[in-house]
Amino acid sequence: MSEQRYNRYEKARILGARALQVSYGAPVLIETNQTEPILVAAEEYDAGALPFTVRRESS
Repeated sequence: MSEQRYNRYEKARILGARALQVSYGAPVLIETNQTEPILVAAEEYDAGALPFTVRRESS
């Protein structure tokens, strides 16, 4: 299966959910110097380290 591409709304939802997890103390999945949860989430997203999937309903 090819790599799934996310639209901007899906990406925003994924980053927001991950930033919330990090802010509540979830372990960071990559090595980073960032301290802001949203920046940590963005680096994890760019590194492909996030275990999120998006289910799209077909119409």
